[in-house]
Amino acid sequence: MIDLQYISIRNYTTESGKTISPKLSYQTFGKPLHSAPIVLINHALTGNSNVVGEHGWWNDIVGDHKCIDTNTYTILAFNILGNGYDNDPKQLIENYKDFTARDVANLLALAIAQLEIKKLFAVVGGSVGGGIAWELAVLQPQLIQHVIPIATDWKSTDWVIANCHIQDAILNNSAQPLADARMHAMTLYRTPESLTQKFERTKASSSLFNIESWLSYHGKALENRFQVSAYKLMNQILRTIDITRDRTHFLDVASKIESDIHIITINSDLFFKADENWNTYVDLKSIKDNISIHEIKSVHGHDAFLIEFDQLARFLKPIFSSVSKSNTALKQQVA
Repeated sequence: MIDLQYISIRNYTTESGKTISPKLSYQTFGKPLHSAPIVLINHALTGNSNVVGEHGWWNDIVGDHKCIDTNTYTILAFNILGNGYDNDPKQLIENYKDFTARDVANLLALAIAQLEIKKLFAVVGGSVGGGIAWELAVLQPQLIQHVIPIATDWKSTDWVIANCHIQDAILNNSAQPLADARMHAMTLYRTPESLTQKFERTKASSSLFNIESWLSYHGKALENRFQVSAYKLMNQILRTIDITRDRTHFLDVASKIESDIHIITINSDLFFKADENWNTYVDLKSIKDNISIHEIKSVHGHDAFLIEFDQLARFLKPIFSSVSKSNTALKQQVA
């Protein structure tokens, strides 16, 4: 049984003008809250707050003596409202199109304030979770020391919006919406080269290719652990990432972020394209010194941030080893 904790938010008004009073569920790992630097980890589209431990989706990066060391940090992870992980039907969003990525970031900011957190050492997010990290950094420009958006962007491009539109159509019109939407999505999360390398046109039977069997497996697996309403909502959040909406232009908005920004992109990502991230880096570098970019080299496309752990850890280690080094130096001075 997952040990979820809850925070109640009173009378929050969404960007669309709807007033809600939700309960946000969250988990913590590692050091007790307020006893160590806090790392907020935002989950991806079908993810959840269970970052580390049994069924933890990021066990290769977070944990005991891992890159993000639970002996050094407090890990904080929220469930995006409506993702269904808390099994509470009252927390599902009634009309998913009333909700945006910025609403998610606003709710996170309110929850963080209720927890009396004045500073986050880092906010890390992959894919849609990274887009929410961008949104939170704009809402709270002094809150976060390190913003680490991975395989994502500060905005949903036309390409992302187009694919979200197709996903929404599948989810609303298919006889098996979860399975069919997931199969379509899996072809976006990988690359033709990745699938060729994995399957080489081999067959599972005389009439079924292994790639077909693999896609069907992932579709069926999602049906067993996710809800259509949650998928519709998360897809809507993905298509509404945009830190400039109803504000000014990108450089003006991003210039107010005081955090160090560490962009991690993927050379073969067909979803959040590397070129977009490099353009962001070049533009921001003209006005902001504390920005860096790293590129994962992989054949596996968007999903590489969940596959290429050695490369990812190599990029993250200098950030997260700084606290460990400081603690070691302090202990030596005391001794």
